[in-house]
Amino acid sequence: MAKSFDDLFVFAGESNRELARAVCKYIGVPLKKNKTRKFSNDNLWIQLGESVRGKDVYIIQSLSEPVSDHLMEMLMMLNVARVGDARRVTAVIPYYSYARSDKKDAPRVCITARLVADLVQASGADRVITMMLHSEQVHGFFSMPLDHLTSQSVFVEHFKKYNDGQTVMVSPDEGFAKETVRLARALKLPVSIGTKVRLGDADVRIDAILGSSQIKRRAIVIDDEIATGSSMIKVMQALRENGAEEFILACTHGVFTRKAMERLQEIPDVVEIVSTDTVKLGKKKKGIDKLTVLSIANVLGEAILRNHEGRSMGSLFTFWPGE
Repeated sequence: MAKSFDDLFVFAGESNRELARAVCKYIGVPLKKNKTRKFSNDNLWIQLGESVRGKDVYIIQSLSEPVSDHLMEMLMMLNVARVGDARRVTAVIPYYSYARSDKKDAPRVCITARLVADLVQASGADRVITMMLHSEQVHGFFSMPLDHLTSQSVFVEHFKKYNDGQTVMVSPDEGFAKETVRLARALKLPVSIGTKVRLGDADVRIDAILGSSQIKRRAIVIDDEIATGSSMIKVMQALRENGAEEFILACTHGVFTRKAMERLQEIPDVVEIVSTDTVKLGKKKKGIDKLTVLSIANVLGEAILRNHEGRSMGSLFTFWPGE
């Protein structure tokens, strides 16, 4: 870009520096240097590469594996920027993994999504930019301004080729139904919704498919994240019983734990696995020829630019397209 942003500083933790570099390329600024190392007692040591006094600072960090290390690194970087007298400090968290811990669903458990939100503020953040939180109520856990972005624009661009009358958009459960309906509306596709019951971290049951009359030969099954892949496997079983023959599995956050990507790759009627780059896949994607990674760098970069310049963020938010 032709503009000069001398007062806009972007730093990145170790979780996804490739995404951070792509964001900086979109904005037209260099990714600032920082140092992270561990002492012999496993404590982290953080140093930002230059003075941030009076600057508009953005710290990019996904809460991906190892989550605790990446969380602590982000909190320390936010605090360094705050103590270093930055004009404003924004935490850019493409993947907020603790959003799944959003309620007290058993006795004596922590609502960790709220705890981490409090830690982000206590560390010095003035604002948070994140993408596709697991549930809407997590937005309310932050007592500072939060820009909750959507990845749907990149999915619309990728999936528009399937508007051929042979495709249905499917949500594995009611929790992701709103986002699925919005995406399907933008693509002019019919929608079906699974009734998922989670029995454990990697154990789910699909009781029924709502809108089963809408099921076509091809099904795009989409969720906010894929971790173990159990939800995808179970919903595909139910869809096959209703006539689906070909599957495209999609998510914003490709976590892919417990060799999930390999298991999904080996299913013959899965023709494509689509994820964005909120989580660095690294070695996990080696040999996975069905995988397509869509970048959300432009969405994050645009959010940073609009925040920096004080412009409206409306079209980037999760409720896109408007109702």
